Amino acid sequence: MQTYLICLAAALIGGLMLSRLTKKLNLPAVTAYLVAGILLGPFCLGALDIPGLGFNSLEQVEVLHIVTQTALGFIAFTIGNEFRLSQLKATGAAAITIGILQAVITTVVVDVVLIVLHLCFPSVISIPCAITLGAIAAATAPAATLMVVRQYKAEGPLTRLLLLVVAIDDAVGLVLFSASYGIASALSNGQVSMTAVVVEPILEILLSLALGSAMGWLLNWVEQFFHSRSKRMTISVAFVLLTVGLSMLEFQAGGVHIGFSLLLVCMMTGTVFCNICPTSEELMSRVDGWVMPLNILFFVISGAELDLEVLASPVTLLVGVVYILARSAGKYFGAYASCRLTGQSKAITDHLGITLLPQAGVALGMAVTASSLPDGDLARNVVLFAVLVYELVGPYLTKRSLLAAGEIRPEGRTSARRENPEKA
Repeated sequence: MQTYLICLAAALIGGLMLSRLTKKLNLPAVTAYLVAGILLGPFCLGALDIPGLGFNSLEQVEVLHIVTQTALGFIAFTIGNEFRLSQLKATGAAAITIGILQAVITTVVVDVVLIVLHLCFPSVISIPCAITLGAIAAATAPAATLMVVRQYKAEGPLTRLLLLVVAIDDAVGLVLFSASYGIASALSNGQVSMTAVVVEPILEILLSLALGSAMGWLLNWVEQFFHSRSKRMTISVAFVLLTVGLSMLEFQAGGVHIGFSLLLVCMMTGTVFCNICPTSEELMSRVDGWVMPLNILFFVISGAELDLEVLASPVTLLVGVVYILARSAGKYFGAYASCRLTGQSKAITDHLGITLLPQAGVALGMAVTASSLPDGDLARNVVLFAVLVYELVGPYLTKRSLLAAGEIRPEGRTSARRENPEKA
């Protein structure tokens, strides 16, 4: 236990210290946390096998999976705050249209490119693997995007639309992946399961939204019994932890697998709570401050769990580069076309696609599921390689796009430190 505590302390300190370097290089702090995770991971300092100096194995990192899941729950809860009715009336329809179209276009582009790669080199990638990777390509990482927005205090039409689209992206990606994975399994096994392709993904989304709504209403009801700011913040944190735990439940009912999407459940909890609680803005800001160390750990641990051994495989690198180029083109032109269709401004049309490039936790979860396919190990390794690239480059590109759109104000030298007043 003491080793894990020392590792967590090293992760926080290492991430924060490295962020001072990335600040001088004008890179987002998210990049520093990810690089710190890689350095502390089992392929760098962790390989020295010195207890407490980094993570000595991937198994040791996986033990801390509960930390990353909890952080992801708080991130989704915070994103739910963006779904206020006042904002949805202005941009809700456009966000839904853009969120669906750009995800579908990205999947189609990646599918076509990888299937062409299969036709040219059948031994490199199979059709089921290509179809599965196409669906995984639709997923966008909300955590990196939100951290960049919060670090630079980005504000404006592009930022508001981006947060809505990223949130919608999870639901769309879930449906696309479930359908594609079902088709890929059918091609591999010779039988189609309509339950897995249609029923289970729709049921997962509906149950996730229902559970999130119930938790949001319950949080608002319980919160009314407390009046001090510290106790209200504590009950909010407790409810997010409870929501994360409930969203991890899985069971079978009549031959149908029942599960929940952690992101959707926590996002819906935040959405319902912020729309019915008159003091939700103040509570959300306090919760944000409390979970900052947890968010840093999320990215450091995410960096540590990246398996760098995938870089040793030429096939993985080839398919990975093709996947990254195809997905990037799909995201950019998909967002561009959908923005033009919905009549968005030039700033949003030109820059939204770039801000949708980061990819991490959701895609990795899909890749783990896809690894059960005959060619699933390749899909998992390709996604690992892509996540490594996107998480290191994506936050910087998001920052540049928001800066170009005029929604990030130039940074000044500020400090939160105050000297103690001199004693009389």
